[in-house]
Amino acid sequence: MEMERKPDPTMEIPLYFMCPISMELMKEPVTISTGVTYDKKNIEKWFFTYKKKTCPATMQRLENLDLTPNNTLKRVILTWQDQESQSLSSSSLVSVKHDELVSLLTTIESTPFKVSSLKKLRAIIELGNEIKDDFMQSGGVEVLVRIIVQILVESCDFVTFRACEEALGVLHQLPLSDEEPVELLSKPECMKAVAIMLQRGSADARLHAVTIFRKMAKIEYNWNWVVQDQGMDLFKSLLELLSDEICTKASSCVLDVLIEILGASKKNRLKAVEAGAVCVLIELLPDSNRSKCEKMLLLIKMLCECAEGRSAFVEHGLGIATISKKILRTSDVATKSGVKILWLICSFHHTEKVLEEMLMFGSVKKLLTLLHMEGRTSMKDKAIKIIKMHGNSWKQYPCFPCELKDYLKLMN
Repeated sequence: MEMERKPDPTMEIPLYFMCPISMELMKEPVTISTGVTYDKKNIEKWFFTYKKKTCPATMQRLENLDLTPNNTLKRVILTWQDQESQSLSSSSLVSVKHDELVSLLTTIESTPFKVSSLKKLRAIIELGNEIKDDFMQSGGVEVLVRIIVQILVESCDFVTFRACEEALGVLHQLPLSDEEPVELLSKPECMKAVAIMLQRGSADARLHAVTIFRKMAKIEYNWNWVVQDQGMDLFKSLLELLSDEICTKASSCVLDVLIEILGASKKNRLKAVEAGAVCVLIELLPDSNRSKCEKMLLLIKMLCECAEGRSAFVEHGLGIATISKKILRTSDVATKSGVKILWLICSFHHTEKVLEEMLMFGSVKKLLTLLHMEGRTSMKDKAIKIIKMHGNSWKQYPCFPCELKDYLKLMN
């Protein structure tokens, strides 16, 4: 099978090799009844998606919509590509000129075929940081934001939706350190549009949306407006993406975004609990790697700092067992969060069921192990407080650790 050849964005493409619709190098040239040749996917979209019955170049009305493969032109294009590839080495790529970038940005604003232009722009942006800087200085972010916010006006239009997805694909590659791009993205209408794409976009678009959210989180964006506007739908879409086992990059981004959002206000934590965040985190925790485990435990701790979060934790049934497994087995950071979670649960939900589960699933044994640590730490202090509070209750059980009795005597 012949492998698809991707044109180098820096190549000067002969005009007659380009599709008159997208102005991109044709991959499958086909000729229509007027004698004009187009790339097959573009002319099919013109006929069948936009329901047009005219030739895009001449606007002549067509009696039939037959497409004839132009195999001769295809062979010529492939030969030209081979020759160009041989004459250009990776070290001698032609730099994309500022004028070309500006021209493309202008085309994107005016053409009905925005998706094709955005794809070309995306390929150019990938060439390096200098191109990205030039793009941002040329007002590229402003152009992308205008395309993205159109989804708020024409939410049911498929073409607008696809253009928004492609614009996010360009935007997520850009560094957001300068004041102007950040200010543009921080506008309520832009963040609302990105949140909508997070909920309704394709897998790639959702990844790009959450990547943009993570970049905004790193610059201390105020999330309260977004949460207030989107409500539980925002948390549900984030939790759904977090549970996606295929895209690990997306789930990692979600954790960073959730940490920032939950840290912004108690109201945000309550909405997250209502959306089922505690249950999702508990169920994902056992199979998480070290980095994700630390972030998930931090999130559970944050949620357990409110009464609704603690109730959801206790009601789950596997919360104590899952947390106990991670203490002293993952990292000091994970252990610290795990002990804080147990301390919060013990302080407010010291029911017989909770205390029994702590003994059965090894929580008590691990708390006793922490007492062997040298010096004074917050973890050790909390372990001592938990054992002081409930040691006598655990002593009643036949399976309590032998050393618990000695420690209780020592504490008393």
